[in-house]
Amino acid sequence: MKEALMYKLITFLLLIAASHSYAHSPICDCYDNGDETISCEGGFSDGGSAAGIEIHIIDQSGKILIQGEMSEYSEYTFDKPAVDYWVQYLAGEGHTIEIDSRDIEY
Repeated sequence: MKEALMYKLITFLLLIAASHSYAHSPICDCYDNGDETISCEGGFSDGGSAAGIEIHIIDQSGKILIQGEMSEYSEYTFDKPAVDYWVQYLAGEGHTIEIDSRDIEY
């Protein structure tokens, strides 16, 4: 009887841990608009909005060039820097995405 209860408890805890780890993964993608601006769209794997999520545009030395946040539509558009840069999507602890400017396509 104790073994059956322990088995159910372990199974229950594993299911909770598994569902929690996959429930809220950040998503962000950026693209070149072809007019010297870059747009980024963000969200979460569970369909959650990225509205208000902080976003930084950082040069290769680590200096923040542009700082902003995702709009109510989970979008952010900025002027394309003249130097190589990377986009940092700060969706909370353990939920940071970094996109190198060389990976942003037209």
